Amino acid sequence: MRFERVSVAYGGSTVLDGLDLVVEPGEVMALLGPSGSGKTTALRAVAGFVTPSAGRVLIGGRDVTGLPPHRRGIGMVVQSYALFPHLRVDQNVAFGLRARRTSRAETAARVAEALEMTGMRGYARRYPRELSGGQQQRVALARALAIRPGVLLLDEPLSALDAALRSGMLAELARLHRELPDLSMLYVTHDQIEALTLADRIAVLDRARLQDCGTPDALYRTPRTAFTATFVGNANLLPVTAAADGTYRLGPAVLRLDPAPAAGIAPGAEATVCVRPHALRLAEDGPNQLRGTVTAVQWRGHTHRLLVEAYGTALHADVGDLREPPRPGAEVTLAFDPQDAVLLPAGITGEGADHG
Repeated sequence: MRFERVSVAYGGSTVLDGLDLVVEPGEVMALLGPSGSGKTTALRAVAGFVTPSAGRVLIGGRDVTGLPPHRRGIGMVVQSYALFPHLRVDQNVAFGLRARRTSRAETAARVAEALEMTGMRGYARRYPRELSGGQQQRVALARALAIRPGVLLLDEPLSALDAALRSGMLAELARLHRELPDLSMLYVTHDQIEALTLADRIAVLDRARLQDCGTPDALYRTPRTAFTATFVGNANLLPVTAAADGTYRLGPAVLRLDPAPAAGIAPGAEATVCVRPHALRLAEDGPNQLRGTVTAVQWRGHTHRLLVEAYGTALHADVGDLREPPRPGAEVTLAFDPQDAVLLPAGITGEGADHG
């Protein structure tokens, strides 16, 4: 599946701007971004529900830009499930097959296969009103898989589920990915955990444009932009000034990075150092010390999150479950290892971003 410079505009307003992106066969690609970033528009362009104002959409090497949805060989699952309330589970799953005039025998076999794959075979004779939210989502997934699509589109499929059901469905989708190695999935979400858990690669969108694309590990450990750093995982963004000796200064703090950035930054130039909250620790010695005042303490079960004001910058530090955590107003020293930070171009700085 390929986007070639795909743009979409409504009433003169561009909602997707020149998207270039390739989803390989068998790959799970997550489109991650805030509301209004263009991710759902990109998915709808693949589905055929919106027509690009420029560019092309290709599936399996075939230009489908002008084709109607039913001729694109895609399956789709949306957050509202979109099941027919007057049809039983097996009838809902068979709907797409019957629309394609599949024979009765093959329809029955594919419905049974799809229900078995999603763990819903025992519910074939029930109606949607007799199912839980998670079960309804499995039926919607079975319906999409029954037509044996080459591409599966998932638009915020878990947003209506509670945390426990969401975790279970993520595991189910990961299992299906293993069992259907040739099926490409395009997964739209604003939830970073879903993207990090399921995707082979993540495309990060903001303000209608693709900002970054890479594996979850690469985007998390070595983000290339401040926006990626804050949206893929939590991040502390430290506004620093380059020094002549290759270090970086934040107030009186002297910060060293390892490895040192390949591209030299002129002394006096501004930049941003990204440090993940889990990389900060309470310490009185060691490198990269940041002295600050605790403004709040949040207990998160296995960790305490400390909110610390240091040299005008708000930091988040996730430290182990402390027997006696510091109180608001206490002075503390946070530190991080040189290899646990990444230098970014000057950009978003100030408050550490928190997305969960």
